[in-house]
This record gives sequence, structure tokens and C-alpha cells, in this order.
Amino acid sequence: MRIGDIIEEKGSQVFTLSESAKVADAVDMLGENNIGVVVITGANDQVVGILSERDIVRRLREHGAAALESGLDKCMTRDPFTCSRDISLNEVMGTMSKRRIRHMPVVEEGKLLGLVSIGDIVKRKIEESEREAAALRDYIAS
Repeated sequence: MRIGDIIEEKGSQVFTLSESAKVADAVDMLGENNIGVVVITGANDQVVGILSERDIVRRLREHGAAALESGLDKCMTRDPFTCSRDISLNEVMGTMSKRRIRHMPVVEEGKLLGLVSIGDIVKRKIEESEREAAALRDYIAS
């Protein structure tokens, strides 16, 4: 299974903000949409960063409420790991595990195609295992 299969199934909606936005804008977007991460875009909608709830909490701890008025460029993770839709789930899962990241933008030719989470990948791996187990049971029963 490839990452593109996940994007096709779950859809390509990704919540984004411009890097010129403020942390408060990200807090609003995260809360309104019940999401944990927002992708930050720059010129020509290129992915320049990613901002998670954890990033915001760290910034608030360091700077208090004033952090909400700071720009996303002060809080986001720059140049996040990305993948293409043709990469395998195992490769992405390995990168996420090794790098301790939970979300990865799917990008091709500079265009944001979607976003996958470790939850998306684990769900697909479980489904794959269940299909294999069912096929083995059918084979043994026949």
C-alpha cells in the first residue's frame, strides 16, 4: 500500500496558514476544526513548516500569553519531513517512528496533496493484517 491510497480514501483536505499569520490564528484554526496540526505555507503555497499543539504549548510555556501574538515563524517546525504519494506505508512509518513525528505532509512538485498521520498509517496496517488473517483462515478452511 502506498501513501496515495490513504490520500484517495481519506481525502486531501489540509488546514493551512500563511507563515505571516499569528499563533492565535493557529489556535483558532486548531480549536474550530478539532485538529492537532496545521501546515504552514509560504510563497506560491510551498510547504515551509508545520505547527502542532505541542509547538504552541512549548511557546506558551516560554513566553506566556504574549506568545499568541507572535508570528508562526517563531513557533513552527521549519522544513518538515514530507513524502510523495508513491512512497510505501512502511517507509513513512519508519521515518515517523525514527524522527518521532506524528504528521507528514504529502508533497509532489512543490504542491501540497494531503497530510498523513501516524494514526492513518496504523489504521491501514491493522486493516492489512486483518485482511491477511482472513485470507489465511479462508485458505486453511478450504
